[in-house]
Amino acid sequence: MKSQPILVTGATGKTGSRISKLLEHAGHTVRRASRHAEKPFDWQNATTWESALAGVQAVYICFYPDFAFPGALDTLSAFAETAKSAGVGRLVMITGRGEHYAQLGEEVILNSGVPATILRSAWFAQNFSEGSLYAPVMEGVIPMPGGDIGEPIVDLDDFAEVAAKVLTATGYEGQIYEITGPQVITFAEVAKILTETLGRPIEYLPITFEAFHEALEHATDRQYADIVTSIAKETFDGRNARRANGIERVLNRSPRDFTEFASKAAQTGCWTIAA
Repeated sequence: MKSQPILVTGATGKTGSRISKLLEHAGHTVRRASRHAEKPFDWQNATTWESALAGVQAVYICFYPDFAFPGALDTLSAFAETAKSAGVGRLVMITGRGEHYAQLGEEVILNSGVPATILRSAWFAQNFSEGSLYAPVMEGVIPMPGGDIGEPIVDLDDFAEVAAKVLTATGYEGQIYEITGPQVITFAEVAKILTETLGRPIEYLPITFEAFHEALEHATDRQYADIVTSIAKETFDGRNARRANGIERVLNRSPRDFTEFASKAAQTGCWTIAA
């Protein structure tokens, strides 16, 4: 029922904010989960979960900080049990493709006793327009490890549309959908597309995983850098250099390609350099 709220975790983030808007536009009541919400929610504080889950029909799970952090799977398991006890009817969780700990997290949710759907996502195109690579793009460079390994980069708006549908329609329970863009492209090809779209040079700068780790540690901390670098080494080995048909299966249409994303993003002025 539309009158029952849908809990969206990570509601201030790139996926949760978009999913919330789509659901509300369709007439659904959304409970945006955050530590500063009317009913506060914190992954690291289990006492906040019961209140946030009360009366909820479905939950979008964007787990934080990552499945690979110590204790993460126990936390996820406890949350799923709380959701089951609260009578939640559906769980939909985002995970990363090809990540060992993410797949262990998937098992927790799929075996929770609550009807569940997993959305395994490729890299978001919006990483370049509003994420971690926005500042480097503005400086004219994309410094990333992985060499010439390709990735079927997906438009976040496509992902959000899939998630909103799976949260509100039946027939997707127990399924794992891989959400990707329509073609595998390398970081060098991304740089070329951005160069052509923005009319100024954007260069791909291959870096070592050691340099990647050093930059992360400088910006965050040693534990975070260790875990994210480990995930990068795991997933930048070619295992994800293939596209999947999750968007076609759910939305019955083709995903948007990176060139279309770049053109649309440029029109918003996000990459405009002030005079």
